[in-house]
Amino acid sequence: MFYRPGQDDHGLPHNPFKAIVSPRPIAWVSTVDKQGLCNLAPFSYFNALNDRPPMVMFCPNGTKPDTAEGKDTRANILETGEFVINIVAYGMRQSMNISSGHYDSAVDEFDRAGLEKGESQTVAPPYVVGAPAVLECVLYKEIELPGQAYMMIGEVKGIHLKDACIVNGEFDVTTYNPLARLGYRDYSAVREVFALARPGQE
Repeated sequence: MFYRPGQDDHGLPHNPFKAIVSPRPIAWVSTVDKQGLCNLAPFSYFNALNDRPPMVMFCPNGTKPDTAEGKDTRANILETGEFVINIVAYGMRQSMNISSGHYDSAVDEFDRAGLEKGESQTVAPPYVVGAPAVLECVLYKEIELPGQAYMMIGEVKGIHLKDACIVNGEFDVTTYNPLARLGYRDYSAVREVFALARPGQE
């Protein structure tokens, strides 16, 4: 089959685009406003962009009635220039899902999901205690995209790794099974890992 995006002529019950581009890692983003109110929300348009310096991006999209800048996450980042990305383990899926609700700006999703806050070392927003990895970021650039979407690019200034996830000197994702987003209401978890050597490498 073939269809043109935006014309709703794919003939399927639901748009398949997110199911095609999958699995996608999840950025569980914590922010704080200048009054000290914390926010925590997951975003599946997320990935790494560079490693020297380490840089990441995620894309909040859509609008929110009580926030002029769209999502609370974006509003807080524009106000403070800082955010934290918490990597989501399979065992944290229910807490992550709770934090994805459409709550009023005054709601602290850490409290709503029963999560403990950790004190970041280089930025003000707290991190999720128990997350296998945490990236403390400062905003490098925001790029406006069509359809009320924004690419937030951050430079990573600090990294937390859970000690139990380091095996033989390597960060082992099979110790926590990172959660990934698929299409529709579907998720997956990384449970199997294999290695491939590039041509010419041993």
